[in-house]
Amino acid sequence: MPESQDFTAPGGAALDNLGVRLHDGVATLRVWSRNASSIELVTFDETDLDWVTDEVDLERGSDDVWEVTTDLLPPGTRYAIRVGGPHGPGNTFNPETLLLDPYAKGLAQGDGYEEWRSVVIVDGFDWGDSRKPGIPLDRTVIYEAHLKGMTKRHPDVPPALHGTYAGLAHPTMIEYFHSLGVTSIELLPVHAFVPEPRLLERGLTNYWGYNTLNFFTPHAAYATEDARKEGPEAVLAEFKGMVKLLHEAGLEVILDVVYNHTSEEGIGGPRSSLRGIDNAHYYRQQPDGVYVDTTGCGNTLNTATDAGARLALDSLRYWAQEMQIDGFRFDLAAALGRDENHEFTPEHPLLTAIRDDPALQNVKLIAEPWDVGLGGWQTGNFTAGWQEWNDRYRDRVRNFWLSDIDYARRASAPVGIGGFATRLAGSSNTFSEDRGPLASVNFITAHDGFTLRDLVSYDVKHNEANGEDNRDGADMNRAFNHGVEGPTNDPVIRAARRKAMRNLLGTLLLSAGIPMLTAGDEHGRTQRGNNNAYAHDSDLTWLSWEHEDWQNDLRAHVSTLTRLRRENPALRPSRYARLGEHTPNASVMDWYNQDGETMEQAQWTDPGNRTLQYAAASTPVDEQANRILLVVHGTEAPIDITLPMVEDATRFVSLWSSADEHPDVPSETFSPGDVLATAGTSMRLFRVE
Repeated sequence: MPESQDFTAPGGAALDNLGVRLHDGVATLRVWSRNASSIELVTFDETDLDWVTDEVDLERGSDDVWEVTTDLLPPGTRYAIRVGGPHGPGNTFNPETLLLDPYAKGLAQGDGYEEWRSVVIVDGFDWGDSRKPGIPLDRTVIYEAHLKGMTKRHPDVPPALHGTYAGLAHPTMIEYFHSLGVTSIELLPVHAFVPEPRLLERGLTNYWGYNTLNFFTPHAAYATEDARKEGPEAVLAEFKGMVKLLHEAGLEVILDVVYNHTSEEGIGGPRSSLRGIDNAHYYRQQPDGVYVDTTGCGNTLNTATDAGARLALDSLRYWAQEMQIDGFRFDLAAALGRDENHEFTPEHPLLTAIRDDPALQNVKLIAEPWDVGLGGWQTGNFTAGWQEWNDRYRDRVRNFWLSDIDYARRASAPVGIGGFATRLAGSSNTFSEDRGPLASVNFITAHDGFTLRDLVSYDVKHNEANGEDNRDGADMNRAFNHGVEGPTNDPVIRAARRKAMRNLLGTLLLSAGIPMLTAGDEHGRTQRGNNNAYAHDSDLTWLSWEHEDWQNDLRAHVSTLTRLRRENPALRPSRYARLGEHTPNASVMDWYNQDGETMEQAQWTDPGNRTLQYAAASTPVDEQANRILLVVHGTEAPIDITLPMVEDATRFVSLWSSADEHPDVPSETFSPGDVLATAGTSMRLFRVE
């Protein structure tokens, strides 16, 4: 797209319009390569991807862009490129290899694992009156889901739509999302991806999709059979139709995107595109050609070059504009912010361009703020305009409700409540004042790791089915099985596990920041202790829709909590309050101990004090003022708590309790100074009036 007057993308106008552009009855193909000595366009028969129909050379122009204008590329044409070049460190040219156009908007697959062809696409989709919902950050509740796994076994979604784009937008699913109270569906990767050869050799696959083949094409296997048979344009139309229907229902679509590496793996791995076009500039490497791998996947896209950075940026523009996507979660985002010395910098040109690009304004930008390279852990270090997965929040909340309780059974609780309270109130020790609490995407679980139910049911991972002798997956999970490893019929243990899940969900949905719920946690989904189920496309990972009564109760708790979050702006401040100042859209917080007295400094770190009362008063600009009181008790022994004398408060109206198996209980009213009998390890929310 042309640049705006005050914004220039990496590479500037020289890198505009890469890929195929249809115009005036012909097409122009543009490919960037600095080190190539020749590039050839090859077209194929529509039904036989081995049958070459035409070949034509591209000419090198200025700024290392190769170009040809031809009538050989009408819509629907299958094509590839061949690239020749010198040999030597960093270069891996082979003029016989058929390569994908990195900017291809459609793909067709032949018989072999690596037999892919690019397809010329024309966009004719009618969006009608559909518009992006534009959910404000403070009202956003993210639901992280796998496109296929969501509907693969849903009994009320037609079988032909199971596991598809169309299935996700079926009225049954839209009704479900609304009932749950989530606002934004974050999909695990849907860019075209392929399984790693090593997984295929073990009879497994890449289910999650973090192995991208092409950054511009939706994964065809998630389309209905009819769309796949019709071809890439039908697949594209089904994807857009999904987005359109979800938007019309007021739901956002966020994509988990993987720009940090590609499916070409390390040297010697599959050669499908970038490695054959200009390996020396598209991948990070040492002077001798050895890859610098900060992703753990064999290669790292070199975003320190204009070509690498522009590829990622142009892909984002395409999905945000042509596909109407509402936001992106950037896998291993620290890898995108590494400079020419492979060191992370928050002001990296690509990170800055993503934030400032006019084409990406009002698009949610969520960083997974780490990678596996040196200096790769960067939580809190991205700039304003970015949100970040908050692993510090995850770890502290798990510790408080699980591993601390486990430890306390053998000795005494190892820490007090201070660190937990900081996370509950928006992680001001991690995010700067100008970014505020909404910089934090809070989560307890994600696709990677234990499910919520497994987190309270297993002490250690059980990944034997992955074929790696249980070596893969995280070893530090901060989990607690409550006395028995895995399934049990012990009613006391089962009740403790259910309450632990309610505490974790209550913390997540009542904390300042943006909550992210993992699909299936709302009804206690299990992966039987597997905390790295990336390679399983089976009932281990597909959501079950047959639920026991306790699972329906848990889902009702989630629906109640999301509703209470909407109704009480004190729970969702967008700014940190300043002592003695009026800060719009903040929440003024007061902290009390179990006796209803103001918390003293020593009590925050005292392991013997794991009970607090948290009063928050909103300072909204466009909502009614609101006050809440949240009671947190973090030991297993029940306790009597004296409700605090909150300024100008006359009563506390009970809204929710994690001690209840089902949330639909009559509201109770208490007065300041009343004594509240509180169950062990529990939470309770009140509205202050």
